[in-house]
Amino acid sequence: MNLKKVNILKNISIEELKQKAAELRQTVLTMIYEAQSGHPGGSFSAADVVTALYFKETNIDPKNPRWEDRDRFVLSKGHACPAQYAALAMLGYVPYETIHKLREYGSPFQGHPDMKKCPGIDISTGSLGQGLSCGVGMAIAGKIDEKNYRVFVMVGDGECNEGQIWEAVQTAAKYKLDNLVVFVDNNGLQLDGTTDEIMPTQDFEDKFRAFGFETQRIDGHSMEQIVSVLDFVRGQKNGKPKCIVLDTVKGKGVSFMENKCNWHGVAPNDEEYEQAMKELRASVQ
Repeated sequence: MNLKKVNILKNISIEELKQKAAELRQTVLTMIYEAQSGHPGGSFSAADVVTALYFKETNIDPKNPRWEDRDRFVLSKGHACPAQYAALAMLGYVPYETIHKLREYGSPFQGHPDMKKCPGIDISTGSLGQGLSCGVGMAIAGKIDEKNYRVFVMVGDGECNEGQIWEAVQTAAKYKLDNLVVFVDNNGLQLDGTTDEIMPTQDFEDKFRAFGFETQRIDGHSMEQIVSVLDFVRGQKNGKPKCIVLDTVKGKGVSFMENKCNWHGVAPNDEEYEQAMKELRASVQ
């Protein structure tokens, strides 16, 4: 089977990835500010892993978004789509100017990912709990079709309150989907409270391991740890699906947004935008 590598940024350095992550956050901020709508908190907590996946790890081709041998990425926590949209725009899946049309009628950048409207979106998501099932289905298809592609799925910690998540986890273990990598964005906050207040999640690392996954836990904002764990799991063809628990900070990168539940789905005003952009620009100097 000939599976070519087309990601021209495969050899990107850690420092370059950090720069890309900062640019991605600035793009996310601008999108949400101009739209005066969107979800900055969860977009920022997911930004570093999204950057590592799109700019280094995944086997993708922006010129051929439906390439059948591409790796798949499912953003199950679909409200964090500005982070995914920013990556797609930066890579050229759509013109970069599209960032100025978030949530506009007719825009490919809708409030949640829509595979029929936006090149590079592998499955429409938004209803929490459903994306992982879609990713499991993709991974099963890859096994049946004897394809080498991998499926990466990002779920939220609050999303793991949904029973469907654990049905999908059981299915992945049953079918020995070692081509599936699940990321849990473990930022500890949901729409209107902490995960412990709303529904205690217990230890995700132990929980996924008990269901038959090979699990790792890392700092979800350390690009060094992200790249290292991706290097490790890439070679683990051992019949076990993978789970990487990401300890993250909601609103990461903007001081007044960090660990603040009220920044789940609120757009910054003029003053807040200027302050946030100043902090994000300073983070890479």
